[in-house]
Amino acid sequence: MSERKVRVRFAPSPTGPLHIGGVRTALYNYLFAKQHGGDFILRIEDTDSQRFVPGAEAYIIEALTWLGIRFDEGVGFGGEYGPYRQSERRDIYKKHVAQLLESGHAYIAFDTPAELEEKRKAIPNFQYDASTRLHMTNSLTLPKEEVERRIADGQQYVVRVKIEPNEDIHVHDLIRGEVVINSSILDDKVLYKSADELPTYHLANIVDDHLMEVTHVIRGEEWLPSAPLHVLLYRFFGWEETMPQFAHLSLLLKPEGNGKLSKRDGDRLGFPVFPLEWHDPKTGDVSSGYRESGYFPEAVVNFLALLGWNPGNDQEILSMDELIRLFDLSRCGKSGARFDYEKGKWFNHHYLQEKSDAELAQLFLPIVESHGVQATPAYVEKVVGLMKSRVNFVKELWDTCAFFFVAPAAYDEKTRKKRWKADSAARLTEFIEQLRQHEPFDVESTENACKAWIESKGYRLGDIMNAARLALVGEGKGPGLFDITEALGKEESIRRLQRAIKILK
Repeated sequence: MSERKVRVRFAPSPTGPLHIGGVRTALYNYLFAKQHGGDFILRIEDTDSQRFVPGAEAYIIEALTWLGIRFDEGVGFGGEYGPYRQSERRDIYKKHVAQLLESGHAYIAFDTPAELEEKRKAIPNFQYDASTRLHMTNSLTLPKEEVERRIADGQQYVVRVKIEPNEDIHVHDLIRGEVVINSSILDDKVLYKSADELPTYHLANIVDDHLMEVTHVIRGEEWLPSAPLHVLLYRFFGWEETMPQFAHLSLLLKPEGNGKLSKRDGDRLGFPVFPLEWHDPKTGDVSSGYRESGYFPEAVVNFLALLGWNPGNDQEILSMDELIRLFDLSRCGKSGARFDYEKGKWFNHHYLQEKSDAELAQLFLPIVESHGVQATPAYVEKVVGLMKSRVNFVKELWDTCAFFFVAPAAYDEKTRKKRWKADSAARLTEFIEQLRQHEPFDVESTENACKAWIESKGYRLGDIMNAARLALVGEGKGPGLFDITEALGKEESIRRLQRAIKILK
């Protein structure tokens, strides 16, 4: 048999925003597909009609598009294996349910939720399996005529898979190796519900993966317990030859490392767990997103890629192309990856420094204007160039360098007490005259001239510089003093120095 083209799928449920763990799963599928010249499919698992949330599907597509994780086919992208929404594939699933019933690998069960609850109360750790199914209301215990009558009368039912006990089921996992689970611990999972004429996850995924010719199923660790059932279903359908290879990714853990990462952890520690901001259509609650929090998509991708996988060397900064080239499932860890959100900020800082001053200025200019300040792009670009090394996010620039746009209205008291001396007003008056006379007003020549003057007068350099910084900035922060004067210009620098002398004198 010729080697099949690699085809992987990302199959989220539209039940809310896409968790960052789901983003990582999509990313790993994408990297694997692209490295092997394969296809990446988007399939929407909307078989649970009770949990459907309007807007969730569009959110998923927008989030992954923003991150540069692009699909080759699927919902919104087309393809030859559609439809790609499971709710639109009812007739396909019905045909396969009938096949399992006919072969005796599944049966119809009429037990009501109330009856099942009674069993759970009466039998500790009850599960619907080989040891209990013959005491339940199903097609294994009812005459065929009775089953047909109940269905004709419109009685709701489910179809359950029939698992035979005491068989070792082997699952070969590309990350975890050989996993062996005995069938006796499995229950007869529901595969289909007549109430909405839709299959459950277990049946729909197997049928879709087979019909869409999926070669590798890369998914979260939480789905590992369902893998033995999926192996059995492939066997029941006679599809062993085309069964995909499985790879179950480790969990993303809380920053402290104990337990699965949740939205509550983000709320508690102040970081997003969703790629985009999410507005809950039911409650109106707004959850933060990486995009709106100021992260660059390439920083999020780089950060997530290294949570549970390593490239085999010490390299941390990896472009999407480099990730595609280096990605290897055998380098995915078996144990959970601690979600170090501070490291995510570090990645964003790096990618911010890599961007040109002009690009960052375009992002920062609307923030400047939102504070009622009109500034030229060239001036904003100059300021960004001086200050970008001090921030992790573009939005942090304003608090860091607002003094370049707005003269200080007050002076930090702690800095004033430490830096403003009894003779500061007199010394800065002389300093103003040096600035007024000097041309050209660039950083290097102005700094050299002023330092020569300070030395000739026998003044202490620190006393002049610290007092001048307080006057220009309002506190003891900022880049080099003469970087500030050059950016502000001669007239504005002198104006600020004169005002400080008047107020602080």
